[in-house]
Amino acid sequence: MAATQLICRECATEYPLEARYVCSKCFGPLEVFYEHEPVTDVGSLRRRIQSGPQNIWRYHDFLPLEGPQPRTPTGLAAGCTPLVRADRLAERLGLGEVWVKNDAANPTHSFKDRVVSVAVTRARELGFDTLACASTGNLANSVAAHGAALGMDSYVLIPADLEEQKQLATAIYGTNLVKVRGNYDDVNRLCTELSGDRENWAFVNINMRPYYAEGSKTVAFEIAEQLGWELPDRCVVPIASGSLFTKIAKGFAEWIDVGLIDGEIPTMNGSQALGCSPVATAFEQDKDVCRPVKPDTIAKSLAIGNPADGPYALDLARSTGGSIDSVSDQEIRDGIRLLAETTGIFTETAGGVTTAVLAKLAGRGDIGSDERVVLVITGDGLKTLDAVRDSFHAYEVDASIESFEAAFAGQGVGA
Repeated sequence: MAATQLICRECATEYPLEARYVCSKCFGPLEVFYEHEPVTDVGSLRRRIQSGPQNIWRYHDFLPLEGPQPRTPTGLAAGCTPLVRADRLAERLGLGEVWVKNDAANPTHSFKDRVVSVAVTRARELGFDTLACASTGNLANSVAAHGAALGMDSYVLIPADLEEQKQLATAIYGTNLVKVRGNYDDVNRLCTELSGDRENWAFVNINMRPYYAEGSKTVAFEIAEQLGWELPDRCVVPIASGSLFTKIAKGFAEWIDVGLIDGEIPTMNGSQALGCSPVATAFEQDKDVCRPVKPDTIAKSLAIGNPADGPYALDLARSTGGSIDSVSDQEIRDGIRLLAETTGIFTETAGGVTTAVLAKLAGRGDIGSDERVVLVITGDGLKTLDAVRDSFHAYEVDASIESFEAAFAGQGVGA
């Protein structure tokens, strides 16, 4: 494989491709390093990718896996989700060209299927027999489903107050669901402690984190391929830990470096909920370090008060001329409605965050009329139904024409 080692993002110390996530010298995070050769025949590689399976494994050459290209090695075919042109949304916001990358169209209805597929495949290569994770919800769904598809035991740890829909959509797969009294940061701390003495457990977002994070690059690969091997001008992406935000940019950068696409990394705009916005606050205050916060927001899938990749998200937003903004819970609800009413896409609260931030950017005049903008939607609205409860009106009528017409009297409803 093109991946050659793990490397510390802080001190550049190198490590073998094993189950390790933190540098033993400076405690910095590790990521996968590749040695890709420049592409000499771009057309041939593009055709090979396009002839591959309709899932993330068409990008096998750019993922940290051994062996031949698998078709669906985890039993779930993640990726190849729609990129939808959203002309009515663009018109509503006064923008020129807007596309929605709808990653709710994955097997468990969120982008987490991408990262879990890569992490689980690498975990099996390394000999692990049990899956585990700390989750704000979507990851819990995905790990439980992957465990079921592979016949592997799984342990999923979540905050005890997680949305009921996400709990049900996790437990149904027969996983060991553990509800922790505390917020996500408490859950993650417990999982980190547990990972130290369970040698056969692959904690997908802890000891497998360098491989797990690489799955997010496939969002960028698909966007470029779906745009005809071209780059967007701007991407609006939610930020929880900051991993998705930074790895989408890494995906674009890798393809630019090897010559598969031309141009520069798009302007990257990060999105957070006001009730858990340590990265947005640091950006606004022009600081390089994110001060941890206690989450208090309806966007529970983004409720990470101490984001691991926060400093790298700040660097990326600044280096690309972007920003990191936050929006209130009411703006999140409004964003969910705006996206649904203009595109027919029902998103969870995280997508309400990104849509509301897109509206904020448009209102500020930050987006040029000639820009091609991609809005990244990471999960399905059916996962967070309580967020939109009582936000619409329904008519109740008798089973008669008279009752129907009375309900709409004065509204100009024609026959």
